[in-house]
Amino acid sequence: MSSAWLLPEHIADVLPAQARRLEELRRVWLDVARGYGFELVMPPLLEHLDSLLSGTGHALDLRTFKLVDQLSGRSLGVRADATPQVARIDAHLLNRQGVTRLCYCGPVLHARAASPHASREPLQLGAEIYGHAGLEADLEAAELALDGLQSAGLSGLVMDLADVRLVDGVLAGLGAADLPAAERDALIAALSSKDVGTLRQLARQGRLGTSSQAEDVLVAFTRLYGDESVLARAREVLPAHALVTSALDDLAWLAEHLRAVRPEVQVGFDLSDLSGYSYYSGTRFAVYGMAHPDALVRGGRYDEVGAVFGRRRPAVGFGLDLKVLGDVLAGRQTVATRMAIRAPWGQAPALRQAVRDLRGQGHTVVCVLPGHEHDVQEFECDRELALVDGRWLVRPL
Repeated sequence: MSSAWLLPEHIADVLPAQARRLEELRRVWLDVARGYGFELVMPPLLEHLDSLLSGTGHALDLRTFKLVDQLSGRSLGVRADATPQVARIDAHLLNRQGVTRLCYCGPVLHARAASPHASREPLQLGAEIYGHAGLEADLEAAELALDGLQSAGLSGLVMDLADVRLVDGVLAGLGAADLPAAERDALIAALSSKDVGTLRQLARQGRLGTSSQAEDVLVAFTRLYGDESVLARAREVLPAHALVTSALDDLAWLAEHLRAVRPEVQVGFDLSDLSGYSYYSGTRFAVYGMAHPDALVRGGRYDEVGAVFGRRRPAVGFGLDLKVLGDVLAGRQTVATRMAIRAPWGQAPALRQAVRDLRGQGHTVVCVLPGHEHDVQEFECDRELALVDGRWLVRPL
């Protein structure tokens, strides 16, 4: 018999130390985004299902919790990703001309965990730039992602670049631009996982042009990862097509500018990383750090995200799970931690006024309640408020 206080699988409480770390990270990220001119929005936790799962959001169907609105009888969904909601805000509520920069931070809910150890309630933070089709917006999104991670305390960052147009160009170059959706999905999955065996089988089915040529191209595609020499190799082994050329040129431009402004970041390429292929429309990036096996931040260009809302606008941005980042940084001082002041509890007006004054100045003052002088506090105190020569003064512990 299960206990009443047990939570569902992949759902967990956030306890004080972790909650404080997450709030510090949230503030750091939003402050960095504000420094770039991003405006904070707060989309609702649930929406009508047809809005949440429209367009690019359709890929979230199996990850979306669904329920019935007791007021209208319509189907509702609990958001599994906030990006489609932000696109709706840009298209319908703000409806601005020119560039709009929006950021957000809030929980999302997944019906299925993304991995065996993943939370079904990530704390998603993201930033989106709408209205500019040039690579300048792609560069700004990538820079903001790097700035946020560095401000949170991460170093030794690695950014991998890719472009989803490459696979479209490769298929078109092989004469298979109209490949059936099921086979295209299988091809994308095999490329992303670098499953050479499956790629050889798909090539030998004869729907990708000459089977020997297709096999050579697809196998070579999985090996296109590493430093800037990858782009030169890609121009040699991938079919000559306008999409391939444009994608490689854009990646070279981004890498050059990122290295110029972020020389401390290792910029590389993984051209067959097609995670989110159905979502992205151009360049994309993934940022790794702290020997964490998975990307801490993923982003890129997704120009189709607002089309379903009647306003197709250029869009680029990124997202991350602050809970994952918090776990990676656990045990490390991620931002400057303000130590607390310990104060005795008392009714003396001078003592109570001294506590109020310190809190008004921005200090954390923990009053020790009677009988709890030896309790362990979540806040570390390096000073105390003590009565010295008739005056309440702060002194080191």
